Amino acid sequence: MIKRLWIVIIVACVVLLVSECSAIEPIQLSIDATRAGNRMLRVRMTIPMKPGPETLVYPKWIPGEHAPTGPINDLGSLRITAGGQRIPWQRDDVDMYAFHFQVPEGQSLVRVAFDILGTPDEGDFQLGNSADVGQMVLNWNQVVLYPSHSRVADVRIAARLVLPDGWKFDTALPITNQQGSIITFQTTSLEELVDSPVLAGVHFRQFDITPAGVSQKHYLSIVGPDNASINIPKSVVSEYSKLVREASAFFGVRHYDSYHFLVFLHGRYADGLEHQQSSDNRLPRMGLVDPSWRLIEGDLLPHELVHSWNGKYKRPIGLDTLNYQEPMKGDLLWVYEGLTNYMGSMLAVRSGLWSPRQFRDNYADLAAKLNNEPGRTWRPLEDTAVAAQILYGSSEEGASWRRSGGFPDFYSEGSLIWLEVDTIIRTRTDNKKSIQDFCRIFYGGTNGLSEVVPYTFEDVVSGLNEVTPYDWAGFFRKKLTSLSPHAPLKGLEMSGWRLTYTDKPSPLDQVLREMQGVLDMRYSIGALLNVDGRVVDVIPGSPADLSGLIPGMRITAVNGSAYSADALVRAIERQKNRTAPLKCTVRNGIHVEALRIKYKGGLKYPHLERIPLKPNMLKAILTPLTTNS
Repeated sequence: MIKRLWIVIIVACVVLLVSECSAIEPIQLSIDATRAGNRMLRVRMTIPMKPGPETLVYPKWIPGEHAPTGPINDLGSLRITAGGQRIPWQRDDVDMYAFHFQVPEGQSLVRVAFDILGTPDEGDFQLGNSADVGQMVLNWNQVVLYPSHSRVADVRIAARLVLPDGWKFDTALPITNQQGSIITFQTTSLEELVDSPVLAGVHFRQFDITPAGVSQKHYLSIVGPDNASINIPKSVVSEYSKLVREASAFFGVRHYDSYHFLVFLHGRYADGLEHQQSSDNRLPRMGLVDPSWRLIEGDLLPHELVHSWNGKYKRPIGLDTLNYQEPMKGDLLWVYEGLTNYMGSMLAVRSGLWSPRQFRDNYADLAAKLNNEPGRTWRPLEDTAVAAQILYGSSEEGASWRRSGGFPDFYSEGSLIWLEVDTIIRTRTDNKKSIQDFCRIFYGGTNGLSEVVPYTFEDVVSGLNEVTPYDWAGFFRKKLTSLSPHAPLKGLEMSGWRLTYTDKPSPLDQVLREMQGVLDMRYSIGALLNVDGRVVDVIPGSPADLSGLIPGMRITAVNGSAYSADALVRAIERQKNRTAPLKCTVRNGIHVEALRIKYKGGLKYPHLERIPLKPNMLKAILTPLTTNS
C-alpha cells in the first residue's frame, strides 16, 4: 500500500511539473532579414525569466558541424532590457558564449536585441557565406540566445521572420501564417528550430520530386544569383526523384514527415549540413546545371539525405548532447560520416547522378590520396575522429602529414572501410545479404518523425553480428588504430578492383583542374598545386620534398621557360625518358630559388582497374534497387 502511495505521489508530481512547464510562455523570436543582402540580420527576443541572476548563452557546438563553430564574433549591438529599463550585462571571462545579468524584481519578461553581422571573408555556414544580394540561408542557431543549462528539446520558441519584398522561401519548419514577406512559424522546440534552416531568395525554384508510392513529400528547392543558375535540366530533377526512391527502397522507412533539399547556389566550392527533415546544400553558381560540377559534387545531396537516418535519427552517443554548450565527442564519426559517405556515393550511382565510371574515378582519387599520406604513420584514423573539432577547416598545406585538409580522413577512409564491410557481408552470406541488411536493422523503426536514438560502438558491432557473425569489434579496432603507411584497400580488391596509375588523367582529374584550378602531381613528383603554380601540399619523402619544395612557394619557371600548368605537365611527362632533374624556379615570399627535382617516372594519375578472374562485386553494389531507375 505504501509503495502504491509513493507511485501516486510521484505521478502527481510529474503531471504537475509537466503542467507547470507547459504553462510557461514560449520565447518570442523575431528576425528582420530585410538587409540580408548586406549580410545583416536584426534579432529581437522576448524571454520569460524570473527575477535574480540569469545567464543567456549563444549556441556554440553546432549539430552536424561537430565543433564549437557558433559564430559568436558575428554577434553585435547586444542590448538587454526589462520593464523598459536597460540591464547591464557581462560576458563570462572564460566562456565567451555566455552573458550574465540580473533580472530586476517584479519583472518576468526580458527583452533582448542584437544584430548578426556577416563578413565577406567568412566560410562554411556563417552568415557571410550564407547571404548575398538576392539570396540567403538562415541558420537559426546564429540568431538565438537561450537560458543556460537548458535542455534544447524543452525550450519553446515562437519564431517570426521578415524577408525582403519579392523573396520566396522553403523550410521544413511548419508555418502558421504568412502575410506577404512576414512569416510566422509554428511554436516548436529550440532543437527543431535549429534543425530547420530557411532557404530564401529572389531567384527561387521548387520541384516536387516525390516518387510514386512514397507518402512523405520531397522537395528540391534552389536559390541562385540569377535565372541561369536555377534553370536546371529536367533530367537532373528526375535523377533526384530517383534518389528519393532509391533511398526509400534501401532503408525501408523514413524518419521524417517531409523532406526538403535546400540548395544555395553561390561561391566556388561545395558543402552541406544535415538536418532530419531537410539539408542545407551549398554548390557553386552552376552547380546543378553544369555537368562538370555534377561530376565533382554529384554525391553531395545523397550524402546529406542519408544523414536523416545516420546522424539525425540514429546518432553517436557522444554527439547526442543536451544543449549547444555541451562539448561533443566525435570518436564514432567514422560511422556517422564514413558510412554516410559510402552510402551517399552508392546512392548517387543508383539514382543516375553518377555513372559507375564516375564512382570509380572518385574512389580512385580518394584511395590514392590516402595511400600516399605519410601522416598515417603517426596519426591513426580514430584520432582524426576524436580530434575532428580541431581538424575541420584546416589548411590543405601540410595535409598529407597532418592527415587533414578541410575534411578529416574519417570521411574518405570511412568509405573504404564500409565498402570492405559490405564485401565481407556479401562474401560470407554468398551474396544473400549486404550493408543494406545492417542499415535496415540499425536505422529501421517506423515511418514518420522520430526521436533521436543514440548508439555506441557496441551497438554497431551488435547490429552487424545480427546480419552475419564475425569479429567486427576486432576488425574495426584494427582499422581505427592502424599506423600502416597504406590505406585500407582490401574492400576495393574484394569488390574486383585495384588501385593503379597511368599517364592519362581521368575525367575527374580534368574537371578538377578546369573547375577548381587543381593541378594534382602528388603521384609523380609529390606535389599538389594550383594551376597558377602555388604549391598547396608536398608529400614528405617525395622527390618534390627532397628538392626543397614547400607549401606556399610559387613555381615561376620550369626548365628555363616561364611557368604554366601545361608547361609543368609536359616537363613531368618528359622526365620519363630523362636522367637530368626537373629544374624549377620558385618564389618563396620575396626570395627566389632554383630547385632541382630528381624524378624519372613521368605522369601518374590514379585509376581503378579490374582484377582478372575476380567477380565484379562492385557492379552489384551499384545496381539500382528499383525497376524504373
